[in-house]
Amino acid sequence: MESTVESLNAAYQDFISAATVVLESRQSFGGEETPATAAALESFKQKWELFRVACDQAEELVESVRQRIGSECLVDEATGGGAGGASAAASQGIPPISAVRLEQMSKAVRWLVIDLQHGSGGAAGGVAGGGAGHGGGAHLHGPGPTGFDARFTEDGTQ
Repeated sequence: MESTVESLNAAYQDFISAATVVLESRQSFGGEETPATAAALESFKQKWELFRVACDQAEELVESVRQRIGSECLVDEATGGGAGGASAAASQGIPPISAVRLEQMSKAVRWLVIDLQHGSGGAAGGVAGGGAGHGGGAHLHGPGPTGFDARFTEDGTQ
């Protein structure tokens, strides 16, 4: 995480420096377009793109950490790892879900949402062959609602 922050900071500093060069170049030539101002603008555009890439990478890292923390909290809650979770679930007669099974179901739901967002139609279309564009067989998708139960056994193995 620290390297991502350092990368983002370096890209920001380069972007600000390039903006300063553009402004100074324009000021020294009275706002006229010269080869020097054109070069400064081109450098500014490149630094802007690099800064945007660094921002995207930082955003991806934050989203990944957010999802991991959310998954851990969900697993803790479902397996009784949270405060009072096990006794509350037992008193309601709900058995705790295995962490492996919960994580598998969570991933399956996440991929179905992604498929739906990309317009593939979720279980109705495009996912029967393992989800094209998702690395072939890396993520198992069934042909419909019956395929969901077939992917998860009670002991959490596939």
